[in-house]
Amino acid sequence: MHYTPQPQAVQSILFDVLGAEAQLAGLAPFAEADGDLMRQVLEEAGKFVGEAVAPLNTLGDNPGCQFAAGKVTTPPGFRPAYQAFWQAGWPALSASVDDGGQGLPGVLECVLYEWLSAANHGWTMAPGLLHGAYECIRHHASDELKERYAAKIATGEWLATMCLTEPHAGSDLGLARTRGTPQPDGSYRVSGTKIFISGGEHDLTDNIIHLVLGRLPDAPAGPKGLSLFLVPKFMPDGRTNAAFCDRIEEKMGLHGSPTCVMRFDEATGWLIGEPGRGLNAMFVMMNAARLHVALQGIGLLDAAWQKADAYAHERRQMRAPGARKSPEAADLIIDHPAVQRILDTQRAWVDTSRVLAYRTGLELDIAKHHADADRRTAANRWCSLVTPVIKSICTHQAFHGASECLQVFGGHGYVKEWGIEQIVRDSRVAMIYEGTNEIQAIDLLVRKVLPDGGATLNALLNDLLADSAWSQPSSSLQANAEALRQVTAELVAVNAADPSKAYWVAGEYLRVTGLVLLQWAADRLAASKACAGSPQAYDAWILPELGMRMAIIRSQLSIK
Repeated sequence: MHYTPQPQAVQSILFDVLGAEAQLAGLAPFAEADGDLMRQVLEEAGKFVGEAVAPLNTLGDNPGCQFAAGKVTTPPGFRPAYQAFWQAGWPALSASVDDGGQGLPGVLECVLYEWLSAANHGWTMAPGLLHGAYECIRHHASDELKERYAAKIATGEWLATMCLTEPHAGSDLGLARTRGTPQPDGSYRVSGTKIFISGGEHDLTDNIIHLVLGRLPDAPAGPKGLSLFLVPKFMPDGRTNAAFCDRIEEKMGLHGSPTCVMRFDEATGWLIGEPGRGLNAMFVMMNAARLHVALQGIGLLDAAWQKADAYAHERRQMRAPGARKSPEAADLIIDHPAVQRILDTQRAWVDTSRVLAYRTGLELDIAKHHADADRRTAANRWCSLVTPVIKSICTHQAFHGASECLQVFGGHGYVKEWGIEQIVRDSRVAMIYEGTNEIQAIDLLVRKVLPDGGATLNALLNDLLADSAWSQPSSSLQANAEALRQVTAELVAVNAADPSKAYWVAGEYLRVTGLVLLQWAADRLAASKACAGSPQAYDAWILPELGMRMAIIRSQLSIK
């Protein structure tokens, strides 16, 4: 019952639905990365994930990580699998060749991490921040820090953390109290406590590089006073730094990933980027992490679907409605409409979400490398608006959809031996970390849509409707896109008089936006005949939610 990557299904979406080969061929760094090479990479990635990582998932849950005397021991098999992972070059897929990377398109890395999360979410938490940490150091660190750390992180030889949250401050980073005191040699002494630090301590690699948000002595209060420091577990001369793990959390799920309370006690660190602009540097990590969290959601839902689908094709129960068999005969439960509906609905979520996530990966590649400034602008527009949407809707569906898949097992799903309950537990946290889904909704509506009167959103909708996958977009997509434009205009008008209204309906607004985007994805799948499940499932079981969400928005806007 281990998760098994399906490269053919992914390749169909990448190449047949999204035309990845042609799009990437137009980008200078990827001119030699043709379809054959990318397919070969995906085939080999699928083999590694299925053979080396997926079988460790149960051990990640039990016994999980163990803590003693400030040290963390990861579950049996985790370290050898990780050493094989980085030595085979998988963390370095999209890193620059100058830093030991392979220089391949970032969208391939997206697929890899979707599969890794599906196979073993706890194990994958360890390398999950590598890409963001590498980009942060590459773009913001001094030449000396790049020389010392960039290649080690690019290749995955050393792992990295993102140290933001403090005991008294969750999502409000402006309340952080960690301090960095400058030293005569140009270093800083970093002191403070950070919580919920994934991989803050472990035995997977020989060093851990902490990226820590803190304040300089003269920094103002609030988020604009935050700076970013690089604090290694081990110093360049081999000495142990004053970065301590005080404990690991006992969690609902993700037992294979140590979630640490980290104490920095006059630890030596170095400034990354400019003083007081730590969030600017850190957001490189956070934006990359939000796309990867969306991919976690897709992978975990796919893993739950695989288990439920396999079980439904084996389990026999009472005769299905309409079955022409003797009353004594027992049918497979896959023949029952209630089970088919669950499986078709979750399959539609996986397929359409993949279209959105993989396109976001492609747009990130285009935003970095396309020669045309207008095309780069359009790519950045897509990533800015779509990233919070897919982070929210994909993680929400991972938990709720996995729970639906558990239902297929009946009572067997509630016991551990089938593995489906682990997916439900492991998936829940993705709705919380890297910015809660409520924060994603505020980010979309309050920070990105309302400030320009909806102009950026309307430009995105124009791009969707002008898509070349069809000569004429479906009338349903046109109607729903127009409905989204209208409700956006209403929100813009109401916001001018009462800005608090937007916060009440931000969640519904994000869902409406997500459903329109998913409808575009479903149309793309139908046009290319690449949908693995029922092509009608999205329209039948998912899209009707849009009308309900619209009604909630308008009812709230009518309240005086």
